Order: sequence, then C-alpha cells, then structure tokens
Amino acid sequence: MGVAGTLEYFSGLLRNAKKGKKKKQMQTVVLKVRMDCEGCERKIKSVLSGVKGAKSVDVDMKQQKVTVTGYVDPKKVLKAAQSTKKKVEMWPYVPYTSVAHPYVSQAYDKKAPPNHVRAVPVTATCSETTLDDTYTNMFQR
Repeated sequence: MGVAGTLEYFSGLLRNAKKGKKKKQMQTVVLKVRMDCEGCERKIKSVLSGVKGAKSVDVDMKQQKVTVTGYVDPKKVLKAAQSTKKKVEMWPYVPYTSVAHPYVSQAYDKKAPPNHVRAVPVTATCSETTLDDTYTNMFQR
C-alpha cells in the first residue's frame, strides 16, 4: 500500500506538471442580487448552477443574497449572474464589529442585513502636507 500510494502520488504530480494547469481552489462567492419573486430566484439558481465547477447554489430571498460554492472563478460567476439582466454586485456587507468606524455616512446602509454595514476603506487617517507646515510656521516667533 505504501509504495503503490507513493508511486500514484508522484505520477499524479508529473501528470499535472505536464498539463501546466493549476487546480482551482474551493471558493465561496457571495453576491447581492435584486430578486422580486420566486421566478427570479429560480432563474438565478438555474443560471449559476450551470457555471463550470459550481457545487452548490444557495439563495436567500429575504436578504437578496446568493452564495455559490465550488471550484469557480468569482469573475465568471458575476458575469453569469449579470447575464440574467438583474442588478448584481459582489456582497458589499461585513459585520459592523470588523469596521473601525461603522457609522460613517459611506458605511451606514438601511438595506443592510442586521448587524452588518458596507465595507468601506479606512478614511480616518491623518495626513500632513507641507502646506500645513507653512501655516503653522507663520504664527511662530
């Protein structure tokens, strides 16, 4: 068993090296899709189930959230979802505990699920410029 398994492992490595392809990683892609009815839900689910490498598609109609799990490329999943002519974007929400300033105007969203805010870049950084120094030096003696 040990020798046969080792030989099989090395032959698999050589086979993959010849092809030059990397094996895709298992990924979870989460999208926000505007859905109005069960027909929209079925349409989205059928289209995303047809994406190469998709293992499961979960649709949460209440949160307007679609989760695709499998060996998929996020760009291809997004493009397939956009082909349904629905308003689609990558899931923009994160838990409010992971954001430094969750209640700034860019992060707060009434449509966000409970305990979630929009992911925004950190805007509370201070940067000095030479212009600031000239004003402060103006009043020094």
